[in-house]
Amino acid sequence: MPVMGDDSEDAGDGFLSDDSSFYGDDHLRTELQDRAATFDPFRYWSTHDNELSVIAATSMAQASTSAPSPKKLYNMYEGDSAGRQLSETVAAFLSRLPPLTTHVDNHGYWIYIADPHSKSRPTDEDRAGFMERGREILEDFETTRAGIEASMAGKAKNTIGRRLTPLRKQTEVDLYAAAKEKGCTSGKWMLFPTADDVNQFWSLVATATATGELGHAAKVATDDGSGNVRPRLICIYTEDFSDKDDVKRVLDRLVGMGLVNKKGPMGEARGIYYKADVFTYLGIESKNEWGLKASLFSSKDVLAEEKEKEKEKD
Repeated sequence: MPVMGDDSEDAGDGFLSDDSSFYGDDHLRTELQDRAATFDPFRYWSTHDNELSVIAATSMAQASTSAPSPKKLYNMYEGDSAGRQLSETVAAFLSRLPPLTTHVDNHGYWIYIADPHSKSRPTDEDRAGFMERGREILEDFETTRAGIEASMAGKAKNTIGRRLTPLRKQTEVDLYAAAKEKGCTSGKWMLFPTADDVNQFWSLVATATATGELGHAAKVATDDGSGNVRPRLICIYTEDFSDKDDVKRVLDRLVGMGLVNKKGPMGEARGIYYKADVFTYLGIESKNEWGLKASLFSSKDVLAEEKEKEKEKD
């Protein structure tokens, strides 16, 4: 074995010489020299692209680079037993978790489904940051309201109420602005079917969500043990409450599915409402201590606005 630094053996000595057949024997070298002398590069390249081997190789290369990769499915509820899994059909999911008989003790308060083709992903929403800012806004409202009420002591409630109306509206504006700033933009249309109708409503919503006809996700309340007396809540989510075109698109689809403008127990017309999730985070319900409007849109207002725009076009 050579020792490092020992140059007694030349790496080339004894391997190649003038008599070596590395370049072929005399006959092969003569043949190659003749072919090189008669080679016509112009003729070669003029016919090169028409050769079958070249055509096949080009086609394979184009197919490998231009063929679109299959769209990857995404499911935010994958692995959650209360959500639809990518491995199961919508029909199997509905059969496994019918909302009418799925109890809260077994799967929690909600059953979920997502649109697996949606581009929506968990965002970097700063919910904690919004909650801090949202509470500050509500505290400022309470302080200002107390001052107004003290200065108007003894006056009629209606008079005081009119004075507070602009304050309430500004508070709502401030809350929505804080939500946008913190990236907390999701919201939902809300349906309240009776227990008798909940399976049918949910089947329609779940199927349409899975095929990308509605929002990026939906959920339905499970049986909470109250005896199925109260209506069940179904939420159909959109990504951004400020994207009114998308909010309206989902509403139009719900109308087309026959899930809007249902009649109440007395035959009265009933619309549905859209609520930003941030108001849910803060516990702002329809009747709240601040007198704020809990919902951002109503189906009646959105559809009426649409009709007015159509009239203006005519």
